[in-house]
Amino acid sequence: MKLTLSEPRFFKEPIIIISELVNEVVFKINRDGLELVAMDPANVAMVVYKLLGSAFVEYEIDDEIEIAVNLDNLKQVLRRAKPADIITLELLESKLKITLKGTSERVFTLSLINLNDDERQKVPNLDFKSRIEIPSNLFNEAIEDMDVVSDSVAFEVKDRIFSVQAAGNLSTARVSFKENDNLSIESNDNVRSRYSLEYLKKIIKGSKLSDVCRIWLGNEYPLKIEYKVMDRLSLQIILAPRVSND
Repeated sequence: MKLTLSEPRFFKEPIIIISELVNEVVFKINRDGLELVAMDPANVAMVVYKLLGSAFVEYEIDDEIEIAVNLDNLKQVLRRAKPADIITLELLESKLKITLKGTSERVFTLSLINLNDDERQKVPNLDFKSRIEIPSNLFNEAIEDMDVVSDSVAFEVKDRIFSVQAAGNLSTARVSFKENDNLSIESNDNVRSRYSLEYLKKIIKGSKLSDVCRIWLGNEYPLKIEYKVMDRLSLQIILAPRVSND
């Protein structure tokens, strides 16, 4: 296996974001690309990350393989990657070799770990009622506004208006969005559901990858957020709702 990536941010930034949610993951690598599916320890957030083979300048793989790694260790290596570096990933027996090549060549090796089969996750089939496509910066600002007053946020789609709301003991906040050239709302019904701001503040760091954020909602239902770079990568996070009496 030899995978070479000339744009390190497509691997570096997602791994840094994912490492804030999960610590150990399995990369499944096949002819189509690299993929991981992982659940955070509290079973609140699931991460689905795909880095397509078309994102690499060199993509050599004979058979589908699985590599389990500690993300904290991998993150520390990737933080050393500069924007202009070329990253090469190679499998050497029980180790992952990572080469960062720029003005110098730096080589790191990470020991692989063992994960049981029952620790592998499957993406659930979900039936969402609403879909919103919004500029990432607008969604980030709305989440940051809600953080001023509460530790949870309610997302609502009503009469084709998408609103982000929060309520604390002494204050409330609300941001509403209508459809325009840069924002689309598709909905089969009015929906409302509440989620943890602690998780959302980590998730919105995906805006480093894409200027557009795609959101899927249901009524008292999980949330799915996706940041996508066409023909390169997709980062999806599925977040469980907060219970109504929380």
